[in-house]
Amino acid sequence: MASLTKIMTAVVALENKRNDDAYVVTKSDLVGEDSMGLSSGETLTLRDLLYGLILNSGNDAAEVLAQNFPGRNFFIKAMNDKVKSLGLRDTNFTNPTGLEGDGKQYTTVYDLLVITQYALSNFPLFDQVTSTFDYDIPYSSLHKEFYLENQTNLLTSYPGVKGVKTGYTPEAGLCLVTYLDYGGHKIIAVILGSDDRRGEMIELLDYSLLSEGITPPKHG
Repeated sequence: MASLTKIMTAVVALENKRNDDAYVVTKSDLVGEDSMGLSSGETLTLRDLLYGLILNSGNDAAEVLAQNFPGRNFFIKAMNDKVKSLGLRDTNFTNPTGLEGDGKQYTTVYDLLVITQYALSNFPLFDQVTSTFDYDIPYSSLHKEFYLENQTNLLTSYPGVKGVKTGYTPEAGLCLVTYLDYGGHKIIAVILGSDDRRGEMIELLDYSLLSEGITPPKHG
């Protein structure tokens, strides 16, 4: 599932917010190519880390959220416990990022749909973050300035798309979860293992609207 993992990372972080809302970055958090640009020793809020997690698909943000839980392993256990509580049996998490190499991390389209619907329905902040095109975190004494931009390009090119999350690893291929709210219809669409996730997602959204008797919008 690659970085689609971070949808559940966000859920667990939102359900277990630190009382002081102060998340400290350590050197071990700085993993993978995709990052929001964190540096060891910085301290950020949950809100700011969620923007880095979703918009920039920051592996560093994911690890900070996990490490600031009562232990990274307990955070991963909480991810898997949440899956079970949602009645899902075909998903397993071994890290908070979606990076390869930490064991068997897998899911299904159905499970991702349920997880995404849960996140959107229960956390207004998640909905807000995923539908944001760009976000600026001003400089403070605790951290540098950050400018973040959403990687979900359909957010600005397909009317009604509210974003959600992209993902890619060589093993997983191009992955995308998209939330559409158009013509009175709310649709969550999931694509895994694609060679053209943008083109295929457009086809899937068009088809979904047409199946409900709605003429798809003009899009770029």
